[in-house]
Amino acid sequence: MNEDDTLVLRRAGVGGWRLALAEWVEAAPVQRFIVGVILLNAVLLGLETSPAAMDAAGAWISVLDDACLGVFVVELALKIAAYGRHFFRSGWRIFDLLVVGIALVPGAGPWAVLRALRVLRVLRLLTVVPSLRRVVAAFLHAIPGLMGVVAVMGIFFYTAAVLATQLFGQTFPDWFGGIGRSLYSLFQIMTLESWSMGIVRPVMEVHPGAWAFFVPFIMIATFTILNLFIGIIVSTMQELAVEAPRMTPADAMASDSPTAAPQAQEGHAPEVLEALERLEAQVRELRGHLGR
Repeated sequence: MNEDDTLVLRRAGVGGWRLALAEWVEAAPVQRFIVGVILLNAVLLGLETSPAAMDAAGAWISVLDDACLGVFVVELALKIAAYGRHFFRSGWRIFDLLVVGIALVPGAGPWAVLRALRVLRVLRLLTVVPSLRRVVAAFLHAIPGLMGVVAVMGIFFYTAAVLATQLFGQTFPDWFGGIGRSLYSLFQIMTLESWSMGIVRPVMEVHPGAWAFFVPFIMIATFTILNLFIGIIVSTMQELAVEAPRMTPADAMASDSPTAAPQAQEGHAPEVLEALERLEAQVRELRGHLGR
């Protein structure tokens, strides 16, 4: 069981069978079993998209899929029983609850479209595997920094779309006949998907000087702005890796949650941390004496 979860339950006065149940559910063997069930379920969901597989073993695939869903429901029920109201203080556990809840939606009637979202159960790997959780947490912590880059990109794209519409809209209305079409065409050019032979060279046959617009656009949009996204995310992951050893269990729980705010990872004063650790050790020792 994670140390941060144990600390939260003990501080809340939770003990006895609930603490023991939480420790068992979060134990490494149980979590490895859950990972195995998730991977099996992912394979089954893929087989359900194959008509040949469904014709050959459709009944068994459905039974195994329902069995996997039953394992997830039991796991969540045990966690709710163990954590109580503290279950909803973790964004990861709430995510698990939503993903499994969607899979329980009836497969007929107006809710039938939600059955396609059963594949979201594969995303539970993000909540079970710690290394994947750290990657997601780093991305979420980087979102505030990315907002500035998104704003710059939005302004740049809008300006370029207006200019492209005015320059090439009359001769190439399918690509630049309006702001919306220009934005889509510029996005395709930014991704470098058929940008040369598909768009730019045909435009240059009519407008030989069009390269003076498209080349700077690619240099700025593709090689500068997109690299800013990557740089901010990598920098955030490095900061989290450096700060992780200095974090308390409570801080670790906050930063591990996908809904946690970036400021939750700010470290406390070392003196306060040492005092809390000594106090916790003394309380455990006192409980041991009282239990004799």
